[in-house]
Amino acid sequence: MHESRLTVRQAYAHLARAQKGHARGAPAYSVYVNRRLGRILAAWAYTRGLTPNMATGISAAHTFLGIALLMVLPAVPLTGVVVAVLLVLGYAWDSADGQIARLTGQGSPAGEWLDHFVDAIKISSLHLSVLIAAWFHMPLRDSWWLLLPLLFSVVATVTFFGMLLNDLIKSSHGGASTHQRGGGTAIRSLLLLPTDFGLVCLVFVFWGYPGWQHWPSPFFILYGLLLLAASGFLLLASVKWFREMQKL
Repeated sequence: MHESRLTVRQAYAHLARAQKGHARGAPAYSVYVNRRLGRILAAWAYTRGLTPNMATGISAAHTFLGIALLMVLPAVPLTGVVVAVLLVLGYAWDSADGQIARLTGQGSPAGEWLDHFVDAIKISSLHLSVLIAAWFHMPLRDSWWLLLPLLFSVVATVTFFGMLLNDLIKSSHGGASTHQRGGGTAIRSLLLLPTDFGLVCLVFVFWGYPGWQHWPSPFFILYGLLLLAASGFLLLASVKWFREMQKL
């Protein structure tokens, strides 16, 4: 079948049969929600002639617009909803670019580099934007709660770097990448749900709601719990990763 003859429905069905492996470390939202949203966007983008790099650009535009609005708009619930929607769409387009590449055969090292480069900016800047927004728009200037986004930026960046470094070193020694090895299960993905970037996107829905007595906004409570889960994952994963490196 020629690419030009594929409809949105046909492109979607083709992508459903050509999904990458379910990695052991892939959490539930990314696998069961974001990948499907990305598939819909990829099927639509394919019929419009969009390239993987264009999809990466669209992803970046949604994500960084959300980050910018978080910092400049007042901390009210509507701001949180708008930011959450933009981040969710940015994350979905981040999945779509790779799916377009698989559908069209346009994947390239340059495209993969661009995708990871944008991801690195997104992961580090999102949490720093939380700090800036809270500093300017919330009564938290003398509060230790402002340490949370700083810590989250470190944990998220190190985790992302560790995952990329693992695959890089393993491939240089003839090993399979995380997605090539597969081994993911529904139960494992559900257990990893608190570490999902998609959940970080969704928690912004609670941005701007007032706190209660000595507690800050519900956003910071949920955000802190996600940080705790991400930190625990990084601690356990780093030990596992180091042992895997020792076996190479």
